[in-house]
Amino acid sequence: MGGLATGPPSPPWRLGTPRQSRGAPRFLRQVPGELLRVVAGRVVAVVPVVFGITLLVFLLNAVALGDPARAAMGQRGDPDALARIRRDYALDRPLAAQYAAWMSRLARGDLGHSYHQQRPVTEIIVERAPATLRLALAATLISVVAGVAMGAIAARRPGALLDHAMMATAVLGISTPVFWLGMMLSLAFAVTLGWLPVSGYGDGDWRHLVLPALTLGALHTGSVARMTRGSLLEVLRQDYMTTARAKGLSEPLLLVKHALRNAAIPVVTVIGIGLADLLVGAPLTETVFAWPGLGRLLVASVGQRDLPVVMGAVLVFALVYVVANLLVDLAYLAIDPRTRADH
Repeated sequence: MGGLATGPPSPPWRLGTPRQSRGAPRFLRQVPGELLRVVAGRVVAVVPVVFGITLLVFLLNAVALGDPARAAMGQRGDPDALARIRRDYALDRPLAAQYAAWMSRLARGDLGHSYHQQRPVTEIIVERAPATLRLALAATLISVVAGVAMGAIAARRPGALLDHAMMATAVLGISTPVFWLGMMLSLAFAVTLGWLPVSGYGDGDWRHLVLPALTLGALHTGSVARMTRGSLLEVLRQDYMTTARAKGLSEPLLLVKHALRNAAIPVVTVIGIGLADLLVGAPLTETVFAWPGLGRLLVASVGQRDLPVVMGAVLVFALVYVVANLLVDLAYLAIDPRTRADH
């Protein structure tokens, strides 16, 4: 016994045991390739979709909006001026040639010039986009916070009076017309109480943002609340949740720490697509509150038959949907490792 070493055992690498892995962990080595594959697949699949959208919108606008030159000059416009405008903007060429010319400029990043404002369409969109993005992000924040809270409260006591009240409120928010809700909120909080401005951007003052964001966010809050409730109820019935309860975890801690993360994937889907819906669904809200964003620009451009601006705005909205779907797919990989194998 006296000849045996009594010190602590040598570490494995001193005994000649090879290390299991050198360099980055397996997860970090796998994720970049998976993300690149997902991104590449989505981009390739979206190219024909965007092409089809541009073609469809171009044809519908060309048929429905009539002659942009006549719309710009009026019914009593000078014939020589009308001919010059049609020649300058290639409106005297066949539709196929007009579309090919527009797509050629688009490939170079040129969306054309506005017939009405006589400015580059890209400049107009960049000028209006921050207001719409600000409104959509504020509405999304309201819908996520309120919707997840309502869904979690309803899921704690399914079938109770509070559950029915929350879901009735969610359905009411989904079914209420945006323009009516906006006018009622303006009447109550701006005209009657005088707490908030009726409309306008107000040089970015947050008080001008409250009513449009509440109006637009109410449309999406109900969807988030219903999806959160359904996903939480499914997770709370799982065996591992019963085990967690048996270990003595309190119900609020169980809900926040375990249930919400496992129920997050369907909710993330609704939130991601909802953000795109809010961006695209902003025209009514922006019109009601005179908000200077892309939605109001699109409505005005349709009335002015300003085809380049209409095409540019619709293309931006289509790309928003594409990016939103891509971000939702990437969020799947971050939230649930099991989905990496599916991609």
